[in-house]
Amino acid sequence: HYPRRVPGTPPTRFAYLGPEGTFAEAALSSVVASSEGARYPQPSVAAALDAVRSGEADAALVPLENSVEGSVPATMDGLADGDPLVITREVFTEVAFVLAARPGTALADVRRVASHPHALAQTAGWLAARGLETLPTGSTAGAARAVAAGEHDAAVCAPIAADRYGLVRLADGIADHPGAVTRFVLVARPGALPSPTGNDKTSLVAIVGDRTGALLALLSEFAVRGISLTRIESRPTRQRLGVYSFSLD
Repeated sequence: HYPRRVPGTPPTRFAYLGPEGTFAEAALSSVVASSEGARYPQPSVAAALDAVRSGEADAALVPLENSVEGSVPATMDGLADGDPLVITREVFTEVAFVLAARPGTALADVRRVASHPHALAQTAGWLAARGLETLPTGSTAGAARAVAAGEHDAAVCAPIAADRYGLVRLADGIADHPGAVTRFVLVARPGALPSPTGNDKTSLVAIVGDRTGALLALLSEFAVRGISLTRIESRPTRQRLGVYSFSLD
């Protein structure tokens, strides 16, 4: 059992998608000073969210969507399953990839490159043009750590990960679409919501039964109240239930 944060007090223990050196850590650093609390890297998005649900952490920073690759399924499903969590803040981080390898490695020596699937997708053209094979991993920093351990030839990762694990950069700015941005969200257990600012965004998950017109009936509730939807996504059905995620203005 972990001590619960007193409602109304700021979070002091933060979980994030690890290991150290991920874009999630960089995003967390942009909103939380190192002196403001403890940070706990987690092996997966699900583990980061579970740390909040169990009380091990007060909040978790996880990726929600990327401007090139779209939503992050692990986060969408993780928010839909389990005890309720609420989004308290969003953070936009520009994604800049490098190809990193152990010191002494030349680009000509690289045959296989490891990274998170989103990172591999965003650098697919660059990698394919050089005939490099790819291997998906749980995170960009995890790939960098594995390269440092001698498990892979090279990794597509953030510059912070290359520096953290003592790798050299064989190439910088290798994304096929420069300027891509990932939206991270800070989530916590339900509590008192902050006062409206006039520039707020709301996301929610709805589960509807398997019946004709169920989605139409749900959308009508937004329409009659004059609520605009900026995004709607469906997830694989569970036990003949439709799971939908909405973002509202």
